[in-house]
Parts: sequence; C-alpha cells; structure tokens
Amino acid sequence: MEILAFGAQTDEKPLIERAFEGHHDIHAVDVFLTPDTAPIAAGHEIISTSVNCDLGPAVLEALAAGGTRMVAQRSTGFNNIDLDVAERLGLTIARVSYYSPHSVAEFAWTLAMAVNRRIVRASTRTRDFDFRLDGLMGRDLHGRTAGILGTGKIGEAFTRIAHGFGMRLLGWDVSENPACLDLGMTYVPKEQLLAESDLISLHVPLLPATQHLIDADALKTMRDDAILVNSSRGGLIDTAALVAELREGRFTGVGLDVYEAEAGLFFLDRSLEAVDDDTLARLVTFPNVLVTSHQAYYTVDAVGQIVATTVDNVLDYTAGRRSENVLVPRS
Repeated sequence: MEILAFGAQTDEKPLIERAFEGHHDIHAVDVFLTPDTAPIAAGHEIISTSVNCDLGPAVLEALAAGGTRMVAQRSTGFNNIDLDVAERLGLTIARVSYYSPHSVAEFAWTLAMAVNRRIVRASTRTRDFDFRLDGLMGRDLHGRTAGILGTGKIGEAFTRIAHGFGMRLLGWDVSENPACLDLGMTYVPKEQLLAESDLISLHVPLLPATQHLIDADALKTMRDDAILVNSSRGGLIDTAALVAELREGRFTGVGLDVYEAEAGLFFLDRSLEAVDDDTLARLVTFPNVLVTSHQAYYTVDAVGQIVATTVDNVLDYTAGRRSENVLVPRS
C-alpha cells in the first residue's frame, strides 16, 4: 500500500521514508492538504497530514470521495480536523498523543531568553560591526516569577528549567501536577498568575474553552515589563489585542512560535510575495517581538518520535487495532 504524506518538510522526509521502510511505501510531498490539493490523495486509502493541513468538511468530503479511509496526523494538536464530519464519513483519524516535551519546553525558553537579552538585535548589529550595548539591557530571571499556563508534560518540562533558574513558580491548570508541586509551584487563579508573573509561558491545548485565553483583559492584567511566550497554539492569544498593547509600549518581550492565522503562511516561503495579513505584518515590526515559524517541536528526537508513532498508527489501522492515539475509530 502506498501512503501519501502531506506537508513534509525537507528535513522530515528522510525520517518518514526510513520509518516506513519494510512496512508500506510512502510518498512524502511538501504541499499542504487544502481543498485545492485534496484531489491528489485520490486512490490512497491512508494519508498522513501535518498540523497546518486543512481537514475541514470540504477536504474530508473530497478525501472520502477519493477513497481515503484513514488520516494519520503527525502532531499532537488536532484543532485543524473536523472530527464530527470525519466520523460521519467513516474516516479513521489518529494523532501523535505524545512526543518529547523537552523539544517544545527548551524552545520556549530559547524564545524567552532571546527577547529578554535582545539576542536578535545584538546579532544583527554585530553583523554590521556595530558593537554598542545601547538598548540591549536585559534582566536576571533568577529570583523572578515564572507563570506557567498549562502544566502537562511540556509545562512540567518548562517548569523544571524555570526551577533551575531559581525562579518563583506559579501555575494554572484544570488539575495540579504533583511533579510541579514538588518543584515548589503554587497553583493560583489565572488573573493572579498574569498579574504577578515576570515571565508567562503558554502550554495548553487549543479548545473552544481556551480560544483567546490571553485576550484584551488578560493582557491588561499583565505587568508592563512582562515577557510573554507562546509555543503551543496561536489561537490562545488574541493577536489584534496583543498588537494594540504593544503599540502602547508594553512588555519587555514577546516570543511567538505560533500565530492564530498561520495556516497558508508558516512552513512556506512567502518572501517574494506580498503578505496580506496586516496583523502579522505589524506584529513583526515591533523590536521587542520575536516570531518563529512553528518550529518548537522540530528536533531530530521529537520528529523521530512523531514519525515512529505515525507508523504505529498506520500499522494499528491495517491490523484492526485501536490505541489511545485514535480520535475517530475505524467504522
């Protein structure tokens, strides 16, 4: 059986091909699944997708009509998939429930340190042989307060690093993580966490209840000199509201690896085109903002785990087995 993998990055393709070797043929393409590209999946019983693929009703209808019966998503997030429509069409949907939490947690800290210590500005200057320190002053994080919204596996890994920095730890989640409590974390209401934290990092899934978790009111609750980091899902932050606060000169730094309207932009080269997203265009002009292209998970360790789990999901499907990774079971 040949499997078609959409949205495969250049570094990812050989990992995908090696993982499927001896199991199934795999054809990995760099195009993303959209209503326009869905027809190329015709004749493929199984396809694999990335988090920025469109798996809305129109695409799922096209996949089902073309003979697709199983979608193996190469991510933990699945907010791009209409699960109700998939179930109605009899499509099996599986995801990767778990991969290295350290990849994302370490990258979140990379963003935090980069905006705190003005690394991008410093690097740009030294390339021009400008070695002044004006405007590059950061802050010690030791002794300051880290607020972690979401203390699952990734939030816990982020917390362990914060503990290593000697920071006061505040947490917010629907349930308390004993490992975080052992590190000295105090769980508090979201409003208190936002008001007292010097560094705020988001590690919650994107659900209807968490859409714009950081909205205009939440942003106004934060300290003027706070650092905000989002390496989870773009929709957790109301970006228009964030831009409005940045225009007022607020926040020491904002590090974003995700953006709520990133589909059609991230993972693509748009450097020779006019990008018509005015909000993103304004966002990247602020000197205290660093935007990266959803790369927090992108380590050989994490991607290796993602691909290995994707292979397992496909083998489970062909063998008629069901695992915890299945979101919509085989009908």
